[in-house]
Formats: sequence, C-alpha cells, structure tokens
Amino acid sequence: MYGNIEQPENGEQPARHEPPTVEARQLAAVAALPADKFVDDIAEIARKHFDCASYPAENMPADDWELLTRAGVLLPVVPREFGGRHSHVELCRVLEAIAEWNLPLAMYVKITTAVALRPIPLYASEETRREMLPEFASGKPITCGFASTEPGAGSGMSSMTTTFDRQDDTYVLRGRKHWQGFSATASWWLVSAKNDDDGREYGYFALRRDEGFRTVERYEPIGMKVLDYGVNEIEATVPAHRRLHAESGDLRSMVELLMPPRSMMAALATGFLRRVRREAHSYAASRPLGRGHLTDIGFVRYRLACIDTSYTICEALAHYLRTQLDIRGDMTATFPATQAIKTVATERMVSSANHYQQIVGGEGYRTGSPTNVAAQAFLDTRVFTIFDGTNDLLSQQLTQYCRRQLNGERLSEFLGRWPLTGEAVAHGADFGFLDGDLRQEQLVLAGRAIAYAFALTRVLHWAEQSSDEVAERARRAVCFLLADIRAVAGEFSLLDQQVVD
Repeated sequence: MYGNIEQPENGEQPARHEPPTVEARQLAAVAALPADKFVDDIAEIARKHFDCASYPAENMPADDWELLTRAGVLLPVVPREFGGRHSHVELCRVLEAIAEWNLPLAMYVKITTAVALRPIPLYASEETRREMLPEFASGKPITCGFASTEPGAGSGMSSMTTTFDRQDDTYVLRGRKHWQGFSATASWWLVSAKNDDDGREYGYFALRRDEGFRTVERYEPIGMKVLDYGVNEIEATVPAHRRLHAESGDLRSMVELLMPPRSMMAALATGFLRRVRREAHSYAASRPLGRGHLTDIGFVRYRLACIDTSYTICEALAHYLRTQLDIRGDMTATFPATQAIKTVATERMVSSANHYQQIVGGEGYRTGSPTNVAAQAFLDTRVFTIFDGTNDLLSQQLTQYCRRQLNGERLSEFLGRWPLTGEAVAHGADFGFLDGDLRQEQLVLAGRAIAYAFALTRVLHWAEQSSDEVAERARRAVCFLLADIRAVAGEFSLLDQQVVD
C-alpha cells in the first residue's frame, strides 16, 4: 500500500511518508489497550522481572527500565494527543501493581510520572509540551527528575539558593541541589529557582541534563537502591518557553507540585502492604514452633492483625485517591486530604514492615534471605516518612490549616462538622484535648490525630460501598484508629508533665 504512490502532474517528486516503525506500531497498540489489560501487562512485568526477592538492590540499568517504558508505564501522565493515555486512575493502579513486587521501582515510576512529568501538560507552554511529551511517549528508557531540595535548605524551600536570571530569550539558572531521584541519570529535569532582583519571585524550569545539569557527588542510601541520588550543580541556559506558567509570587505552586506524589503514597502503600500481609501470614503459618507454628502465639496474631489493619486503612485511602482526586488538574484544594494521606500511609508502611521483621525474627535481619523479604522491606520503607516532606512538618501544616478554618469555634467542634473528619467524631473520637492554644510540638501531634480522623472517615465511607468481608475488616480498622487518636491524647498528657524543656 505504501509503494503505490501517485505522481504529481508537474513532474516533481512526491513527498514520501515513511511507514511507522515496528516500535511505533507497538506503542500505538499499547496506547489503545483496555485499562485492565494495560495495568495487568505492567503488573506481570513487575512480577517476572523486578520481584524484590531476587532483583538486585542497586541502580537500575536502562535496559531494565525499557521493559516498562515499552509497556507504556509513563503513558498515564501523557495526554492522548501526544500518544499517551492520560489517566489518573490508571496511574494509581500501575503504581499499586508495581509496589506489590518492588517498592523502590514504584517510587522510580512515581518520581518520573507524578512528580516531574505531570506538571508539563498542566503548566508548560505548548512549545515545551511538543518538545518533551512525544519523547516520553516513545518508549525510550528516559526519566525526568524534580530538583528542589538543596544542601542547607531541607524542607525550607524559601531558603533555596538556586537562582534564575532572564537574558533576552533565555533564562540562566545557577545553584546546587541534592537528594534528587535520578541525580546522575535523568535526561530531563524540572528545576525550582528564585530571583530577588525586584522582590522575591519563584520559577520552575524544564531543562535537559546536557544544558548544564551536572552531578558532582553520588550518595549511598541505606534503602531504595534502585534509584540514584547525589549532589547536583546547575549552571544552565534554557529557552524562555521552558519556564512553567505557575504562580511565582510565593511557594503555592511548589506546594501544589508536591500534592500528587504525596497523595500517590496511598497507591504505593496498598501494593506494598498486600505483599507484606501475604508473606507475613504465610511465614507465620509455616514456621514450626514446638508442636505448632508461630500463629499459635497470641502476640504474633496481634502483629498480623496490625499488618492486616494497615492494609485495610491504605486500601480505603487508595479508594479515595482513585475516586475523589485527580492529578491531571490543579490539586491545591486537596491540601488537607493529601497531607493526611501521606502521613498515615507512610506510617502504616513503616510499622507493618517492623511487625513483619519481628515476626520473621533473626532471619528478617538478613537481606537476600530465601524465606522472606523483611529486611529489604524495612530498609525501603523507612525513607517514606521523610521524603516528599517529613511527616512531622506535614502534620504541623495540617493542624495549622484546620485552625485557619475556625470561626470562633473550638478545634474539636470544627473537626466534628468538617466533612473530612466528621464521621470519626460521630464514631467516638474525642478531640477535646486539641482545644486551646497549642505549642509547636502539640501542633505536630494534633496533625497526626487529625490525619487518623481523616483515615477513619475514609474507612467508613469505603466500607459502605464494599462487601461484608470488607465491613468486618473496616470495623477492626476503626478500632485501631480510635486507639491511635487516644494515644495522641496520651502524648498531650505527657507533654503537660513538662517532659520537654
């Protein structure tokens, strides 16, 4: 069909359109797959090639990453006009499916999609979109990182030192960043910077590594070794069209850019805890102990119940993520829900990994054990309460957000009428201990209690739409979350005894 080319009357040679390559046809087929088939194919690749029980705990080679990019793992954040699938729900499902088999790999995917690439369709110029998005829909094994954290700045982004200056039709960026995923390997970067020439102004820029992004030191993390981290120096000149159209007078845009990765922790936690729950039960049931097994011990069964409950809570959070949130639009209004999701989901991951390791015993302290993945699970989860904003900071911000909503009422009264927490109060959660003036340490603890109330409300809503089996699991989860809230009240009482100088 391509050989039968009609000749023009003026005798000029006609333009020849090359037939699509095999790779292009394959990617077009992936973009057209039904959602279930698309997710299942990626899940199968994760199971067969990336199972953390056997996959090396080291930086991932590009050839391995290409197994997933060819399967379309980046397509959920790429608009359809550029060859993508542009589906919030599919991204949630993909991250959950990968996290079940390899949590660091799910983080790898999350950074490129929900952190660095997602703002391009939303805030970039049309020229930038045409420049970047087809490349990420091509199946090439490329990544995009977000360079925001700096040495000496930490979570205080207003103290960043990376600067930008406008020079004709370009911007010049200079500064240092660190702890970026893909520090030494990402092809593209989204970089935050500031300019103080005429009052403080913030800017966000897309640049290629070869435009002036250099890695000067490699970090060695204790977990999450699939990703590479380090210190980066930036001295780059980028076209003016590559500046994102984002709020520049304050850090509201930075906060919005962090909402998607924080909310996606519900998906990662659900997939990860499905694996931990399954393996912890299997190990306890098969491990001989005298004439019985580990499951004959009451406290082992309690630890298993803690893991089960964490999984149930994160399932409810993931359901909320899929049905009530959407990373394809501005997520500023989701601030309180996102803060709560991130803190609760990551706490549940760490605590469940600890329970799993305790159940396995000494064998759970050995990476590469043939009987379990407990050691690796604990190492990999530990960072999640720190990255994407430390949970202490996010908890304090959640309390401050709620206090700004008060209209002459007590905080406990607000939480009782607030749709995000009201049902927790109706089910017996007492927040009277939050009323009155709160010191900084109390603001942090209060935010944890508010996040538990949000999670409790989500569990109740999810259970209403689910089976009787889920309803029973939800009942247990409510008991645990109410106990968590009472535990925070106990910490308030401890602080009243002046244990802090």
